[in-house]
Amino acid sequence: MRHVCKRGMNPLCHVREIELSYKSKNKPADTPVVRSSGDAYKLFYESWEKQKIELQEQFRVMLLDRKNGCIGIATVATGGISGCFVDLKIVFAMALKGLASSIILAHNHPSGNKRMSEEDKRLTERFAAAGKLLDMPVRDHLIVTTDGYASFADEGLL
Repeated sequence: MRHVCKRGMNPLCHVREIELSYKSKNKPADTPVVRSSGDAYKLFYESWEKQKIELQEQFRVMLLDRKNGCIGIATVATGGISGCFVDLKIVFAMALKGLASSIILAHNHPSGNKRMSEEDKRLTERFAAAGKLLDMPVRDHLIVTTDGYASFADEGLL
């Protein structure tokens, strides 16, 4: 029996159907594995737009599979010289759509300073709490510069 929708009669008549599909373009053997903060830094740095790393702050996310293989890296936000707004919902929407098991966060400091600010720490805590709820751990958060990086995980802050 087919349900016929009449305006105002059934609130479910106006719900759109969503269908998800997934097809990887990479072979599992070609997926780089992240075993350390140094591995993550190398992948982030190689993919960073070099003309922007010392110009404006960007926030990026690395999606990892169950074996810590890098599914992909996405730029989530681009800001100004001293900061950018990052929407937690967008980051986790990307991670969920990409079927990530965990994520690594990164942002650059155009000044080259690798010191973690209090705002960086608060943001990392928010992401870690959300990841815990979604069973999608935040493995690390890196501050990327042309002269190296700082790792929240290595510092015991994650």
